[in-house]
Amino acid sequence: MFNFKFKKEFGQNFIFDENLLNSIVLDSGINKKTDVLEIGAGAGTLTKKLCQNANMVVSYEIDKTLKEHLTDLENNNKNLKIVFADALKEPIQKIELNFPNNYVLVANLPYYITSPIIFKFLQSDKVESITVMVQKEVALRYLAKPKSKDYGIPTVMINYSADIKFLRNVNRKIFVPSPNVDSSLIKITKNFNKPKAKNEIFFFNLVKKSFANRRKTLVNNLQLLNIPKNKTLKALSVLGKNENVRAEELSITDFIQLSDILC
Repeated sequence: MFNFKFKKEFGQNFIFDENLLNSIVLDSGINKKTDVLEIGAGAGTLTKKLCQNANMVVSYEIDKTLKEHLTDLENNNKNLKIVFADALKEPIQKIELNFPNNYVLVANLPYYITSPIIFKFLQSDKVESITVMVQKEVALRYLAKPKSKDYGIPTVMINYSADIKFLRNVNRKIFVPSPNVDSSLIKITKNFNKPKAKNEIFFFNLVKKSFANRRKTLVNNLQLLNIPKNKTLKALSVLGKNENVRAEELSITDFIQLSDILC
């Protein structure tokens, strides 16, 4: 392990366990034809494994105090490019200038940017899959089924355009420094064959408003969209739902159909 002062403001929790690093690479499904985007190079332990298994790796790192260490790593791996920038703020079009073809995202992300990064890159047509470490409780929300307490906006948003798979749980003690929670490794694979809403802007807004207050019925929440109550009731009737139904009881297909009727 190299000499390094961990920075709380960057949410730095690094992995040095060889077995876990190998598992992440294996679970991501990359091979010598795969181009990889890594966000948060950190100590470079995962970066190095990715370089050994991928065609090309572009790794973003926000912490410039790591420059000397990561530049050495870059010099020793001809298929590696290190970019010192904030991937969350960097326009996705600029990031993707590094990739002539499709690519996959593999990362041990700082927890505070996990969801923003996932939703940012789900919007890209060039990303084939996203394999990331997330807080265990976040993974439960992403993987939740209708009628469960964890089912909500993130669940619907991710599963609308992708398939999500739980890969493994990771004990907090395996990280350096150790975070306060356990983690889960998940893989989100883009699925362009999934049915889409006629008006996606309206669909996403409808989903957000539907979960605005989980204790309220869907009919009441959708009044935030200025949709007349009788119109919502008629739409729910078409779906075979009663007037007391709540957002967590609707499947993603239900939300798409509801959106298409109401938009």
